[in-house]
Amino acid sequence: MKNTLTVWLTSFVRLFFPRHCVVCGRPLLEAEEGICLRCNMDMPRTNYHRRKDNPAECLFLGGMSPERATSLFFYRKGSDFRHVVHLLKYNGRKDLGEIMGRLMAAELSEAGFFRGVDVLIPIPLHPFRQRERGYNQSECIARGISAVTGIPVDASSVRRCKYTESQTRKSVYERWENMKGIFSLSCPERFVGKHILLVDDVLTTGATTTACADAFQGVEDVRFSVLTLAIAD
Repeated sequence: MKNTLTVWLTSFVRLFFPRHCVVCGRPLLEAEEGICLRCNMDMPRTNYHRRKDNPAECLFLGGMSPERATSLFFYRKGSDFRHVVHLLKYNGRKDLGEIMGRLMAAELSEAGFFRGVDVLIPIPLHPFRQRERGYNQSECIARGISAVTGIPVDASSVRRCKYTESQTRKSVYERWENMKGIFSLSCPERFVGKHILLVDDVLTTGATTTACADAFQGVEDVRFSVLTLAIAD
């Protein structure tokens, strides 16, 4: 009886407040989440997880040298798929983070991307920025990944200890300079010999991700991989 009532109430609510695809705006079918099947099929996927030494991995040459790095789709100027990131970051749609995280995890698991990963660490926001936004979008993505893979999320060991301005309008050099020493790590002994997957929303220059990995300097035998929802193209 309870399940029947829940289904009825859900159907009633959706009759007056239908869900829409965040990319094209079409009403979503019952089995669709966040984006419709057509937009899912049209998503400009990178498929970098199928390529060794792909462009995402090459961003870190001379830096932390991740074991694996990939992004789900290309973040392109004028693309409707930018709405996914914008709604997640600036319009309170934290549900999109978990939806897209589950989608990524389901696709990448088939290729063995998560093999050997011990823990998911979302790139942290500064506490002021997180209070302002109400959540960390990277943690939402990581929670979605964890729901599919079972890999635990650690959202407390790495802290952003320095408030920085938005990176959007900064040059590549300014981005790297802006990121130096902004993260700190607690309980480093917990990560000895661990394979950490750093999770973020958009990969641009790799400066923020590298700065996060730098917080683990001195931790013996720690390894990194990188996964983001999108990559600037």
